[in-house]
Amino acid sequence: MFEIIAEPNRRAILTLLASSQQSVGEIQRQLDMPQPTVSKHLRVLREAGFVEATVDAQRRLYRLKPEPLQEIDAWLAQFRRFWSAHVDALERYLDRMEYTKEDQAKENQATATKRKTRRKR
Repeated sequence: MFEIIAEPNRRAILTLLASSQQSVGEIQRQLDMPQPTVSKHLRVLREAGFVEATVDAQRRLYRLKPEPLQEIDAWLAQFRRFWSAHVDALERYLDRMEYTKEDQAKENQATATKRKTRRKR
């Protein structure tokens, strides 16, 4: 499964299909990808069970099948504890950095205002 979704174009297709079913032409236009390439990736995704197609008049509409992704999610659940603490720590660090940048910007502005006031005197 991971080999299937490791390919960036397939992940892009899955992302599109997560919001709504799409035809090959719609996927092609949104991803600016040649039609044969889209069809090839859809075939791989369909054979792996990630998507399914329904026929609507003369076009096929592809939609996401959630089961394989749920299996991946369930398998990854056992590992989330390893990175969730790190992600939380990164978020706190970035929040502090943003706070520091805002404080620095305020100090710089205050200093510049003081300099202008001194020059006018």
